[in-house]
Amino acid sequence: MSPGQTALRIAPIAASDSFATDVTAGLAKKPKRLPPKYFYDSVGSALFERITRLPEYYPTRSELELLNKHAPAIASLFPTGCALVEFGGGSSTKARILLRAAMSIEAYVPVDISGDFLQQEAARLRRDLPHLAVYPVAADFTTMKEPPAEAADRPRAGFFPGSTIGNFEPREAARFLRHAARILGRGAVFVVGVDLVKPIDILYRAYNDAEGVTAKFNLNLLARINRELGGNFDLDAFEHLAFYNSERCRIEMHLASTKRQTVKVGDTAIEFRAGETIHTENSYKYSIESFRALAQKNGWSPLKAWTNGQFSVHALRADLGA
Repeated sequence: MSPGQTALRIAPIAASDSFATDVTAGLAKKPKRLPPKYFYDSVGSALFERITRLPEYYPTRSELELLNKHAPAIASLFPTGCALVEFGGGSSTKARILLRAAMSIEAYVPVDISGDFLQQEAARLRRDLPHLAVYPVAADFTTMKEPPAEAADRPRAGFFPGSTIGNFEPREAARFLRHAARILGRGAVFVVGVDLVKPIDILYRAYNDAEGVTAKFNLNLLARINRELGGNFDLDAFEHLAFYNSERCRIEMHLASTKRQTVKVGDTAIEFRAGETIHTENSYKYSIESFRALAQKNGWSPLKAWTNGQFSVHALRADLGA
């Protein structure tokens, strides 16, 4: 997960044809699924921020620890006068560490689908770092065709924290890495947070917290469909389900129907069997070596990786691009 990541992941776009089309198409599939980028409306983004502070949810603490410890080394890789483009930049918490460490960064360009939350974070960042130009871009970072206009005339660096890369299927991750290389340009540095394979009990607790915040986050996707697309999901008739698929090295999140029921989204009726699920998100886990291999095959040269054993932060340099 990430704002965004996680990300997948502009609130103003939410009631648009793309949201409605993706929802109806996803619920017509067998098995049913919904794109995780739609988690992150203002309610979902706020719930995810709560998740990051839960005792069971290690990724955020681990990544913050690594960024704080190695920020000078990471900052030294950025070119003078650059724009830092953050893909899926909802909360600016992690970016602030790099922005404070790297005086070479003159502009920060967070790109995220959750437009309202993005604007709120940008306002706080302008207040706290008045020397920095902040240009939030409300868009789907996976489909943008060109570098953000605000960054086009500057050398660019990229930032993709939160292990959002793990929310992509392997082929999608490969495609995104090639896409990011084209957006950032040849020679650009890309800093990517990647969650690591670890004992199943640690992973299970991270996605099944005792307070139930992750369940609320997952169920908010149905609430958002109700609010914005005229759905009539009964949230009490669905339950959060998260488990580790060891064969595919991924956490899977689902919403399981607790009974046989019919749900309407606009004029479309969707039938559910008791126990049938909507697959809402995957979170793939990598080793240092497997992620480096993925990056190398898709336009990036590994420069450095920092890890604390649970999480990793990678610095890559683009071989593809303009």
